Amino acid sequence: MIDTPPYRQIGTDDARTGGLLCVADHASNFVPDDIRLGIDAELLGDHIAVDIGVEAIAVSLALEHGIPAHIATVSRLVCDLHRKEDEAAVVPSESDGHLIPGNIGADLATRLDRIHRPYHRALGALIARLQPRLILALHSFTPSLATGDEQRPWEVGLLYNQDDRAARHAIRLFADQGLTVGDNQPYSGKQLNATMDCHAEAHGIPYCTVEIRQDQIDTAAGQARWATLLADVMGRVALEV
Repeated sequence: MIDTPPYRQIGTDDARTGGLLCVADHASNFVPDDIRLGIDAELLGDHIAVDIGVEAIAVSLALEHGIPAHIATVSRLVCDLHRKEDEAAVVPSESDGHLIPGNIGADLATRLDRIHRPYHRALGALIARLQPRLILALHSFTPSLATGDEQRPWEVGLLYNQDDRAARHAIRLFADQGLTVGDNQPYSGKQLNATMDCHAEAHGIPYCTVEIRQDQIDTAAGQARWATLLADVMGRVALEV
């Protein structure tokens, strides 16, 4: 059984209200000892298990830039925290061409009770306490998918569903840095925005769902650069919304 919560919070104890908050749903590749996914161990270092580079950035934002962070501590292959409870992909049986045999017939209710619900309850309570002015939902994406060789040209993407007010400012500010910026690319927040739909849009809180291309942040230097860039851009976005 999981003996620790499916999340950790950094920089939240003394965080001021009305500031920024970072959320990282896919920051970990940890699989509890009692869950057998039935996959090659090497895949736990792949993007299907974890958003590469995101954990280090979230930690840096909290410790070095004063932006508290709520960070997942369980792999998306065990329970995808960025999916709604009734979505099939919340406990995925396949990802980017890889079968996850241990999840076929898995006890969905137990996974939700152990991982999904505690994670989101804690995030909801944190948001209620801190009343953030802006939420940064942090993810990363591959330069291309294994199931297709089409290259993704965007260095960073901003995803949104109905509320695009913060994303519009961020798209402009990242472009001003000379970056190629995706507008609801490489994924669309119209379909993939579960955490922010629940915790931001439903409560009228501005947010930026930021997807960084993994070759930008697969080194410590890249992670440090992007933590600084995010702190600057998100700070400026927060002043505009």
